Amino acid sequence: MKKKLLAFLLMAAMLLSLVACGGNTTGNTGNTGNTGNTGNTGDSATNDTADTGDTGATEVANKDKPLVWFNRQPSNSSTGELDMNALTFNEDTYYVGFDANQGAELQGTMILDYIKANIDSIDKNGDGVIGYVLAIGDIGHNDSIARTRGVRSALGTAVEKDGAIDSTPVGTNVDGTSTYVQDGTLEINGTTYTVRELASQEMKNSAGATWDAATAGNAIGTWSASFGDQIDIVASNNDGMGMAMFNAWSKANGVPTFGYDANSDAVAAIAEGYGGTISQHADVQAYLTLRVLRNALDGVDIDTGIGTEDDAGNVLGSDVFYYDEATRSYYALNVAVTAENYEDFLDSTVTYAPVSNQLDASAHPEKSVWLNIYNAADNFLSATYQPLLQNYDDLLNLKVEYIGGDGQTEGNITNRLSNPSAYDAFAINMVKTDNAASYTTLLSQ
Repeated sequence: MKKKLLAFLLMAAMLLSLVACGGNTTGNTGNTGNTGNTGNTGDSATNDTADTGDTGATEVANKDKPLVWFNRQPSNSSTGELDMNALTFNEDTYYVGFDANQGAELQGTMILDYIKANIDSIDKNGDGVIGYVLAIGDIGHNDSIARTRGVRSALGTAVEKDGAIDSTPVGTNVDGTSTYVQDGTLEINGTTYTVRELASQEMKNSAGATWDAATAGNAIGTWSASFGDQIDIVASNNDGMGMAMFNAWSKANGVPTFGYDANSDAVAAIAEGYGGTISQHADVQAYLTLRVLRNALDGVDIDTGIGTEDDAGNVLGSDVFYYDEATRSYYALNVAVTAENYEDFLDSTVTYAPVSNQLDASAHPEKSVWLNIYNAADNFLSATYQPLLQNYDDLLNLKVEYIGGDGQTEGNITNRLSNPSAYDAFAINMVKTDNAASYTTLLSQ
């Protein structure tokens, strides 16, 4: 009985062994002919390929990742010549800013119009000279240069040098002898007035930070102590410096002050005598900064949600921006903010309504972005631009790490870009417009 049982078990083991081997051999034509199994084999291959593709997507070389320069356009700080190597770093590199020349002209015109409309109260000492002082942000910054030129051009005080308006600070020019500017003339209501730039300087602090509000506040104190009764207008390259001078002196003395950026505090101050400011459509700029990255990451046409409506209904009109293909640059257009319309600009951190629709996360999955602000103390960028970016990053499903610099050295920022492989895209705001290579070198390693 035992022998029969043993024989039976041996036979069963042999049969099981043959079946097991047969399942893995090409000789099993029955399984080969099973189209269902062939389909499964195909699915497995497809899944393997997809996994490889996903892995590849997370291993894009840093030099090939989307990059947006914003607020400070890569350029030569002496000549203004654009740095096309930086602007074409890779096929997904762009610049986002605003039309500096259009805005500068607008600021100058705003000041001129104010003078004409209020001439009876402008020339307080009755000397027939409309004297103004000018706070210059950064003598090597394209926007600062443009704004200085815009004011001088509109007020007739500009002097040309090498075919362009000289933007050099005059220091003091109470006697009108500076070679960097000239006296202008205005005829208003039959009376001819002289227009003179009494003083101007770059507002740089002892640590080297430019566009410095505290320095501007100190400057107006010095100027007013020396020739305060001759100051009829205060002009500034931005609202941060403008408000420092307004609060330190011109508000109490009834001297209209004009800035740039339409920061919330400056707009509110128009009700208290601040003369006006320029909105550079920061809401549109902030959207464009992140939208360009979103489109590049999604692999869609770069105009999606910008000039062409996206799947959520976001689209910008040609009245608020334009794109210059030759320089791969998006520019927001500027708007003058005065006593007539300032109430429409009181909150500078509200997103622009036509592009405030949430993207579907299933179609636009979350991506990681490294973004820096050149100076964490800069009033416009920290109080207006960054809050706007933070409102848009949620709408665009972007996880953004915000880095604040010291406004003095690129190293203070680049040292914190130690692991670019951890991010899908980059948005860079340089300390100096010449220093794009400090960042592209890191991304190329």
